[in-house]
Amino acid sequence: MAHYFKIGKLAASTGLKGELVLQHNLGKKTTLKGLETIFLEEKKDSFIPYFLESAKIRTDNETVIKLEGVDIVEAARKLTPKEVWLTEEDFKKFAAKSSPISMLGFNIISDDEDLGEILEVIEQPHQVLCAILLNGKEALIPIHDESLEKLDTKNRKVYVNLPDGLLDIYR
Repeated sequence: MAHYFKIGKLAASTGLKGELVLQHNLGKKTTLKGLETIFLEEKKDSFIPYFLESAKIRTDNETVIKLEGVDIVEAARKLTPKEVWLTEEDFKKFAAKSSPISMLGFNIISDDEDLGEILEVIEQPHQVLCAILLNGKEALIPIHDESLEKLDTKNRKVYVNLPDGLLDIYR
């Protein structure tokens, strides 16, 4: 099964021809040049492909996209505010290496224990929260200057020093 990474959401429709505003966390301006397909999650772990007709930069974290078969405002509105996903291969092409979202798929290590794979990255003003599955439950691990020990991009690991008791909440 393909591995998908969430990059943002379709925030709004724009114009009269069914264009959509993609708010993304790729960490850089992008026209998504060369990207053919985005995926929208219809229901849990069920991804529907949508083919890109065109894309143009709006701001650092917004790109206006036109999807094949979405030609009117009403059709575009039905797709908002759905989350947008890319395949792992496309994600690696478009995510800035320095952006927090590039940690998707890495494993979090705390006190020599592998806590699990980062499934989602939530950017906040003073920290980044990484969602992992810990004992079958979603756990949010804060990453900031004081908790981040090392980022090993070669081995896809994030080493953290977590406050005492944080993991007890999830166990």
